[in-house]
Amino acid sequence: MGQPVPLSSLRPRERGRVVSIAGGWGAARRLMEMGILPGEVVEVLSNSFGPIVIRVKGVTFALGRGLASRVLVEVVD
Repeated sequence: MGQPVPLSSLRPRERGRVVSIAGGWGAARRLMEMGILPGEVVEVLSNSFGPIVIRVKGVTFALGRGLASRVLVEVVD
């Protein structure tokens, strides 16, 4: 297993398994409502300027960089 990295550091087409969510309860609750939970695999679709576009369980979301940086993931193949 690799060292956890922020979701915001993944490149397009990279996937990561959520390890933890840093920060306050409000941010964690918002992410959990989107299905971004520890153990889930998240795929980055776009990570250029502006929000990061991800896919979780077949659903596409746009996350602000600040929120995405609170999601710690392990890169998976």
